[in-house]
Amino acid sequence: MSEPFPRQNAHLIIFELLDNQGMEYWLEGRHVRNLDLRVGDTIFHDLQREPSVLVDRPVHTIQWFLPQTALNALADEAHVPHIHELRHEPGVGVTDAVIGHMNAAILPALRAGEQVSRLFVDHMNLAFAAHVAQTYGGMQFAARIPKGGLTPWQQRQAKDMLLSDLTGAIPLASIAMACGISPSHFARAFRKSTGMPPHAWLIKARVERAKVLLRQRSPSLTAIALQCGFVDQSHFTRVFARHVGLTPGAWRRMAWT
Repeated sequence: MSEPFPRQNAHLIIFELLDNQGMEYWLEGRHVRNLDLRVGDTIFHDLQREPSVLVDRPVHTIQWFLPQTALNALADEAHVPHIHELRHEPGVGVTDAVIGHMNAAILPALRAGEQVSRLFVDHMNLAFAAHVAQTYGGMQFAARIPKGGLTPWQQRQAKDMLLSDLTGAIPLASIAMACGISPSHFARAFRKSTGMPPHAWLIKARVERAKVLLRQRSPSLTAIALQCGFVDQSHFTRVFARHVGLTPGAWRRMAWT
């Protein structure tokens, strides 16, 4: 039997990467049902009810932790009432195409480990929370969301902060705070102004910085990779080739001719 999660005002939302059928599902120490989950299903666990499972086979999942404080922050920004529960049937999976696409996008990032920037993780968490709040909590805030982009000074502030640490370690919330707006408003406004989310803009900035350094003859590829915020040379090579169509070495040789 799995250890019950500590009782807390939060949900654990699990996306299934393997079929999961027949395992016993318990809430507050009582057997509720046996699970019948397929690959691609999503199941919601209310952590105030201490869910646990009798595990008798391998499992493979992506787990999202969504505290009530995150939902409250979204509601406060949209000036709508807090939601206090998510619509779900305990132990029953749902098919949600949006959640499926989000998990498909984040799975390669999880496998890449330290190569993933904090900005990307923050962006995905924010998008996931907003989708769950609207789809399963009934939060109606789309009409109230500000539609404009960043002001010129906010753009300068945000880009300066992003460029100050090319590893992407600065939290999205810190950049948003420096611009005087909430993280979700910042993410939308930044994309409106630049045509891409902050983490994608930063990757482009890394590549452009790398091109400047590649035109010089002295720095090694490893040194350039580290200066541009990549974890190592292989990480640098993969990202650069994906965006430019050539490896850094091939591009450097072409630039020198």
